[in-house]
Amino acid sequence: MRVFTVLGPTQSGKSTLVEAISRLDGRPTTFDVSGTVHLHGFSYLGEPWCAIDVDGGGDCLAYGGPAMAISDAAVVVVPPDPDTAVLCAPYLRLVEEAGIPCFLFINRMDHPNGRIRDIIAGMQTYCTHHIALRQVPIRDGDQIVGAVDLISERAWKYQEGQPSALIELPQAVEEREQEARAELLETLSDFDDNLLEQLIEDKQPPSAEIYDLAAQVLQNHQLIPACLGAASHGNGLTRLMKALRHEAPEFDIAAGRDEAEEGARAIAGFADVKKHIGKITVLRGLGKGVQAHEALGGETVGSLTTLDAKTQIPTLEAGQIGLAVKSDHLNPGFLYDSKSATPLPEWASPHPSGHRQSVSPAHERDDVRLSNALARLGEIDPGLQVGHAEGSGHAVLGTQGPQHMRRLVAKLDEDFGIEVQTEPVETAYRETIQKPIEHRHRHRKQSGGAGQFADVVISVEPMPRGAGFQFDEVVKGGAVPKNYIPAVEHGAEDALVEGPEGFPVVDVKVTLKDGKHHAVDSSDYAFRTAGKNAVREALPEAKPVVLQPILHAEIHLPSVYVGDLVPTISSLQGQVLGFEGNPNASGWEIFNALLPAVAEDELHRTLASATRGTGWVKLNFDHYEELRGQVPKSAREKVESA
Repeated sequence: MRVFTVLGPTQSGKSTLVEAISRLDGRPTTFDVSGTVHLHGFSYLGEPWCAIDVDGGGDCLAYGGPAMAISDAAVVVVPPDPDTAVLCAPYLRLVEEAGIPCFLFINRMDHPNGRIRDIIAGMQTYCTHHIALRQVPIRDGDQIVGAVDLISERAWKYQEGQPSALIELPQAVEEREQEARAELLETLSDFDDNLLEQLIEDKQPPSAEIYDLAAQVLQNHQLIPACLGAASHGNGLTRLMKALRHEAPEFDIAAGRDEAEEGARAIAGFADVKKHIGKITVLRGLGKGVQAHEALGGETVGSLTTLDAKTQIPTLEAGQIGLAVKSDHLNPGFLYDSKSATPLPEWASPHPSGHRQSVSPAHERDDVRLSNALARLGEIDPGLQVGHAEGSGHAVLGTQGPQHMRRLVAKLDEDFGIEVQTEPVETAYRETIQKPIEHRHRHRKQSGGAGQFADVVISVEPMPRGAGFQFDEVVKGGAVPKNYIPAVEHGAEDALVEGPEGFPVVDVKVTLKDGKHHAVDSSDYAFRTAGKNAVREALPEAKPVVLQPILHAEIHLPSVYVGDLVPTISSLQGQVLGFEGNPNASGWEIFNALLPAVAEDELHRTLASATRGTGWVKLNFDHYEELRGQVPKSAREKVESA
């Protein structure tokens, strides 16, 4: 089975292309993964194929890496507009990081918004590999009615709903065809000395030799060929499929591109949880393949089926794609041998899950069910991270964006029957003090029987930012017995859990200086209570201030958007640290900044808008600094309600 992944921005026509291709030779079998990845199994010229259609948009890009890991080649679908080339930048970057052979398919050529050469030039900005045009359009006025193949020099006229018709090369296209063909041959000659010699001697190389060289260059991922078409009219599909069939690598060649695959039996690309069925994992066979009910990854595989989940198969052969049912131990993103699992390379991993929201069940009875459901979703969704809020203990979902979050909420409702509520994650404010203070507290209680007595004198002083909590004692003469001093320390820690403003207190030092005890009524509990109350009473007198967390933002974005990001960071009360070109990604910048954690959600919204969904950010805690101004009303309300 030959497998290729189709990527591209939203509204580029990916799904139309895949559906049209899969129907060239009959009806396809299909399988959907979370409504985001669509696998189409079909036959072309008597051979089995599978096309993997990954939805467009940054929220779905996390599935692109696993999709290409189980593919032999990729097709990036390009809108026919030079201004939209930047929307393809994330997909071109992923293709180059993966090192997978790739075709460009410039779609909707029935309504182009610019010249082909300008579209190619725009795409080239984001490619370290050269993009080679393989066809030139045939125009009739403003309409594109066909294309000329630059290797065979055959001209084809599009026919609505029918295969293109072979025609004589129109005279009006000859000059442009010769120019483009010369550029193509010159590019290919960089990889073949024999072709270079023929061009120097002004000889015309045979088409068969050029096709062989084009296949060799593609399989080594040395350039990216570009084809033309209009999927909605069936134009250019046959040319694209023939290129994939003859030039894309066979399975055994593609499977050998990763040394980690040596000895592996299968690779898990995706998984989903279907209502009334359970967990289903999409596998591609490697090496000796996989038999149903044999060991894989250290446990037994369940049933194996075709993509439509209707027909069981005894063995998943090498190169074949199928479904593993009732195999809960198999998770996407791993290569499996009989006993163990190996993670896919780093390029197949998703971007950091920066969009975070707190999730709680709408009905308390679903609390345990929600926890189990989120654990299962965390196994099958490569772009999801599941954690817990520091204060409330509610689950926190880190997703690839708002649309991803909405899909998860819908899946919890539809497939797990759990209705949930979402809200922004509470910012982790802290408190500290600005001046030292000394305070005495006497705890005395007599209520019949043994009483309680503890007297402590403590000092509370500020520490450098990030120092945390320190405790010391300088008691002399046994005023406070040694065995009670740890209780005072524990009491001080209890007091720092919530400061005068309702937030945890950090970066302070508490010193026990003096005190008194009673031979009968003193106890650990009494001294712990005294220590807690002493610190609690001292804090309001020590000039407390609220601290806000500051995050370091490493933002990856196409270079054209850098200028717009500087005022954006400033508007979020952030600090620009600098930016530089990404040495590993053509046309990309790495932008570093510091900004308050409270601006995290707004950063994601603004970044998505400013970069048209192409940029992404990696956030890490950097430090705490004093909050200038008032604590946001939402945070204050949560503290008061708690």
